[in-house]
This record gives sequence, structure tokens and C-alpha cells, in this order.
Amino acid sequence: MALSDEEQKWVPRLQRKLESTQAHDQLMDAYYDGEQRLVQLGLAVPPELRKFTTIVNWPALVVEAIEERCDVKSFLRGGQDRTDSELRDAWDGNNLDSEFPLTFIDHLVYGRGFLSVGSNEDDAENPIIAVESPTEMALEINPRNRRVLAAFKLYGVDDDHAVPYLGTLYLPDVTIWLEREGGGWVEIDRDVHNLGRVPVVPFLNRRRSGRWEGRSEIENAISLTDAAARTLTNLQLAGETHSVPHRYFLGASKSDFVDETGAPIPVWESYFSAIFASANKDAKVGQFAASDLKNFTSTVDHYAQLLAGLYGLPMRYMGQNTANPPSADGIRADEARLIKRAERKMSGAGDQLGRTMALWLRFKTGKWPESGDRIKVEWHDAATPTYAAKADAIQKLTGGKPILSREGGWDELGWSDARKERERALLAMEDADPVLERVSRQLMAAGNAPAARAEVFDDEGFDAASTSGA
Repeated sequence: MALSDEEQKWVPRLQRKLESTQAHDQLMDAYYDGEQRLVQLGLAVPPELRKFTTIVNWPALVVEAIEERCDVKSFLRGGQDRTDSELRDAWDGNNLDSEFPLTFIDHLVYGRGFLSVGSNEDDAENPIIAVESPTEMALEINPRNRRVLAAFKLYGVDDDHAVPYLGTLYLPDVTIWLEREGGGWVEIDRDVHNLGRVPVVPFLNRRRSGRWEGRSEIENAISLTDAAARTLTNLQLAGETHSVPHRYFLGASKSDFVDETGAPIPVWESYFSAIFASANKDAKVGQFAASDLKNFTSTVDHYAQLLAGLYGLPMRYMGQNTANPPSADGIRADEARLIKRAERKMSGAGDQLGRTMALWLRFKTGKWPESGDRIKVEWHDAATPTYAAKADAIQKLTGGKPILSREGGWDELGWSDARKERERALLAMEDADPVLERVSRQLMAAGNAPAARAEVFDDEGFDAASTSGA
């Protein structure tokens, strides 16, 4: 089937949009992987010594310090107050505990990430939620209703093709698979799903009002990262040339620098002070003090402080350790800004995950959920309390006059629904056990008896003393 005029207009339009971001994406990718090319003026480090270049990978720290705090806990449908097991099954069935962090990292690194939802030909009860690479996909959004107008995925590059030769066009009522042929595109297959929405959900980082293109989280870290890398490179070079104490030899002649066979001593041997004595009585040997390289390390520490202040990172994340370990209150104070930034990211990502799960339900059931997109995501705590501290706090909250119910305590501990079911079953077994019930009655009776009387109970729980004479 040939593409309609409306369908044809989207392919070149979105393809140009995708190609316009390639240079920026490659740069962000290189900085995240620590493979960026360091630009040197060549004043302190000549070109032939570029092999001493040292890269400091702070951009990866900036991204992962946030991402590792953002873990999905459960889902709630609109108007409900209990976790939805069906949506949790969808999450687990698509391995999103391991897959969704890829999208989260993508939207921090590139400024955008994508999830797509589609039919599963192998298991109709479990539609596919797939992570899409930002380097392969572009879309446009209607700013009025914030819905995706169209999306285009460009992929299929291999050794035999200089450019991508496969594409997928996502439109509100149809998904079309394309193949490049000559200078254009031809249709391979299409899925008419009549969703009324494009089954692609964008995750945009650092979005501004009126702008529907995210920005990379690591852009502001690039200049400080390069400055630290240049300083460390200069430190490497200084370590080779200035950290070894230099010696001087006055009154010596060329013949003093030969071995027992008369062959000249290699330069590196004399440089590292292989000569410690000379038969020349007029020669004088001395040593210069080695250079202090603390100016380099102090400069790197200063750059680290600037970066930590910019991103709200604790200085210990930057390798700045003190003699005394930080206290629990100190850790909380250090991480306050980082935790709040992580919670802000959760808020935006949670809205888009709600839309993703609504799409999943539509593909599975053939109709939109009654709550629409109002599916709430519960996240694990972005802070870093120890398990013991958290359990102790919960125990205090549930002791005496409980503030939390038993089930609420389980929720705070992050237990899964399956774990809760096991605990409910075990508690029910304990309540139904006649031995435990008998012991409980005996203990209660003993507590109400006079202290001077020692009571003995038979196997049936009756007072042996009172029944022996009956």
C-alpha cells in the first residue's frame, strides 16, 4: 500500500529533525562514556605528548548519581488506593526493572528518551513496552494538548549500508514499517490500530515552557570536565619531568659519561642519576629540590567543588574525603539538593510512565482505562537511609499508638505484593494453630492468677489442681 500524502509529509520532516541532532548526540555520548577528545592549546602539552592525556568522567557521575535513586515501586489507577497488580505484571513482563533505567539514562544524557507500546504477536495478553534509542527516533508534539502528532524511527544500519535503510512511522491510528528504496521510502507493512494516539511516549529532561525538546543534564559539566582533564594531563607531564629530583654535575667532561667499555651512557640513565661518583677531583655534584605538584591537585579540587555546587552533589562523591567519616545528619544535609533534584525527575517521568501504562492497557483490552491517563507511579525513597535505620523508624511509628498499620509498614519497607501475600498466609496459619492458641490462653490465665499460687495445666488447658479431685 502506498503512503498517503499526509503520511508522506512526516517522513522527510522528522528525518531532517533527527539528523539535525546527530552531532550533539555524539558529543554527549562521548562525554558520558569518557571518550571525548580533549582540546589543548598546545602551550603546556606539545602534540607529541598528547598520549599523557587523562580524561575525568564527571558527566557519568552527574547522570548516575540521579538515575540510581529513581526506582519505580508500584502503580495506582486513578481513584484507587491500592497498588494495581495488573500494571505491575505489565512492568515485570517487559523486564522494565532493568530496561526502564536505560530510558532514564538516555533522557539525562541526550535530553530525551522514548518508550513505545505495541501489540505482541507471541503473547496478546502482554503488549510490548520497548525502550527506543533517542539517536534513532524523532517526533513532534502538539503544544496545546501535549500529545505526540507523529514519530519516526530510523534504523537498520549495517556493514552493507552507509545510511539507515529501515524506518517506522508512528501515527495516531496506524504504525507503518518502511524500507529505503533508491532515494525514497516504500511501505513494507502497517498496523491499523485506531488508537487515536501515537504509541510513543517521550521523556524530556530540563524542558522549558514553550519548548518541547529536552536538554542534556551534562551540558553544564563539559567545561569544568575539560578544565580538570587538562590540569590532570599537565600533572602527568609534570610528574614525568619535575617530580624526580634533578642533579647537577659541575666541572665534568664528556668522558665522565661513559661506561667501563668507553661507550656513552644512555641519556635516561644519567637523567635518573645512575652516576653517583666520578674520578674527576674538580667535579661537583649536587641536587635540586623536586617540584611540588600540589598546585595541580588543588586546582582539580577547586573544579570538583564548582561542579558539586552546580549539581548539588556531595563533595565525597567527587573523591574529597575527610579524616572523619560523615555523620548520618551530615549525609542527609549533603544530599538534600541531590534528593530534591531526583524527586523532580521522578515527577516528570512519572507522568509519562502513566501515559505508557494507559497505552499498554488499551493494547491489551481494546479500550482505554476508565481513569484515562491518571495512573500514578509510586517511587522508592530517593534518600539513602540504611535498612536498619528505616526499620527502626517504622517500628517506632507502629509501636504504642500506631501511626501506620501493619500493611502500611510493609509498604514503607518496599515489600512486593507477593511478599505481602506470603506474610498474610503465615499470620493466618499462626492464628489458626491450636497449640499457639492454647499457649496464649495459658499465659493469659497465669497473668491473672495470684502471685503465690503456682498453677499447672494439663494437655487440654485445664487447671490440674482444680480437676484432680473431681
